[in-house]
Amino acid sequence: MSQTATPQAAPPPPPPSAAVAAPAPVPATTAVAQAEPSYVDTPALLNRWQLIGMSVAIVFGLVSALVQFVGWQADGRAAADTEQLVRIQKIQASLLNADALSTNAFLVGGLENTEQREQYDASIASALTEIAAAAEAQQADQKLLAELNQQVNDYVANIAQARANNRQGFPVGAAYQNLASDQLRAEATPRLEALVKANNDRAEDAMGGQHPFWLLGLGILALAALWWLNRELAQAFRRRINKGVAIGAAIVAGVTLVTVAGAWIRDSSNDSLRDGAFADAVSAATARTAANDAKANESLRLIKRGSGAANETEWEQKAQVVDKNAPDQLLGDWSTYTDRHAQIVKLDTDNDWEGAVRLATTADKKTGSTVPFEDFDKALEGAIKKDSDKAVDDLSSGRWLALVLSGLTVLLGVGAAISVARGIGVRRREFS
Repeated sequence: MSQTATPQAAPPPPPPSAAVAAPAPVPATTAVAQAEPSYVDTPALLNRWQLIGMSVAIVFGLVSALVQFVGWQADGRAAADTEQLVRIQKIQASLLNADALSTNAFLVGGLENTEQREQYDASIASALTEIAAAAEAQQADQKLLAELNQQVNDYVANIAQARANNRQGFPVGAAYQNLASDQLRAEATPRLEALVKANNDRAEDAMGGQHPFWLLGLGILALAALWWLNRELAQAFRRRINKGVAIGAAIVAGVTLVTVAGAWIRDSSNDSLRDGAFADAVSAATARTAANDAKANESLRLIKRGSGAANETEWEQKAQVVDKNAPDQLLGDWSTYTDRHAQIVKLDTDNDWEGAVRLATTADKKTGSTVPFEDFDKALEGAIKKDSDKAVDDLSSGRWLALVLSGLTVLLGVGAAISVARGIGVRRREFS
C-alpha cells in the first residue's frame, strides 16, 4: 500500500507589532547643523573683558578721588564758615557792648568818662571792621551786612545826639538814647540772629562732608566686578586665578581700606569738633552777647526812671541765657555781677535812684557792678578766641594729606586698570 506525502503548511506571517519600522529620513539642514561645531570669538570676548576690567578700575579711581576731593573742600568750607560765624557773633557782641557802655555813660551825665568813651569807640570800630571783613568773606551774607552797616551808622548818629544833649542836661537826650537802643534791638539784632543761624548751619553741614560709606560702597562694587571677571576668565581658560586681575583687585582693596579709614577718622574728628570746641565757641559767644544785652538793659531801666519794668524782664531773660551757655569756670565774675544787679534793683525799687546809679556806674570792684561785668566779658572773649581758633585749626590741619591721597587714588586706579589689561593680555597670547 503506497503512502501519499502530505504537504506542510506555510508558517504564519509575523504579527504587526513585530514588524521593523523603516528609519525616517533626516532633513539635510539638521544634519549639517549637527555636523558643525559651536564657535566662540575668543579674541573679541577677551577685548570686551579687558574693556570692562579697565573701565571698572579707572572709574573706581576717579569717583573715589572725587569723593575725597569733595571731603577736602567740605573741611575748607567748614573752617571758613566757622570763621565767619565767629565774625558775626563778634559783631553782635561788639554792638551790644557799645550799647552797654553808652547807656552806662549816659547815667553819669555831663562829661563822659574818657576811658569809657574810648571803649565805646573801640566797640563800634570793631563792629564796622568785622562787617566789612564778613561781607568780603561770604557773598551770601552781603545783603544783610549792607543793611546792618547802615543801621550801625544810624545808631551811632542817635547816640551822638543823646550824648550832646546829655552834656547840656537836656531831657531829650534820654529820648535819643532810648531810640538808639530800641532801634538796635528791633532792626539790627534780627538780622544778626539770621546771619548767626545761617553761618552756624553752613558750618555744621560742611563738617558732615566726609563720606566713608560712599568710599566703601565704591570699593565693594569694583571688587565684585573684578571677581566676576576673574570667574569668567577661569571658566574659559581653566585657570583659577588671573594674576593681573588679582593684582588689580588687591590695589582696589588697599585703596578702599586706606581711603575709608581716612574719611572715617576725619568724620569722627569733625563730629567731636562739632560737639566740642565749635559748640563751646558758639555757646560762649551766645553768652557774651546776652551778657552785654543784660548790662545795657540794666542801665536802660535806670534811664527810664521807674518805667523800666520791661527792661528788667529783658535782663532776667538774658541772664538765663548766660547761665545756660557760659563756661562754668567763668561764672564767678558773673555771679558777682548778678548780686550787684540785685542790689541795684532793690535801691531803685526803694526809690533810691541816685544810689542805684552810683552802684551801676562806679568803677569800684568791691561795690560796683561794672568791673565784675567787664572782667566776665573779657574772660568770655578769651574763651571764644581759644575755642574758635582750635576749631578752625583742626578743620584746616591735614587737608593737604587728603588732597595728596585723592591724587594718588587716581594714579592707583590707572595702575589697577593696567594690571587687569596685562592679565588678560597673557590669556590672549595663550590663545594665539
